[in-house]
Amino acid sequence: MVHPRTTVEDIEELSSLIQVPLVAGTVNRGSDVLGGGMVVNDWSAFVGLDTTGTEISVVESIFKLSGRGQQQGQSNIVTDMRSSLIDQLS
Repeated sequence: MVHPRTTVEDIEELSSLIQVPLVAGTVNRGSDVLGGGMVVNDWSAFVGLDTTGTEISVVESIFKLSGRGQQQGQSNIVTDMRSSLIDQLS
């Protein structure tokens, strides 16, 4: 995921250099600072409180996080962490 104002030419060049598909996007209701509002690993993504549902779905699709737990037997640790965070924030 790259800065939303990155040109198509730059995205294509970077993508060909690192051999990874890239997509421009935002977090925290349109914030251009991706690293300041998002942390992603192989199993989960954590985003800022202002992140919209659309932005979350884009992050999940880019990093292929949707449904991954059911397919690979996701541990209860991630489920417990997610539930705990939701309980604390609501």
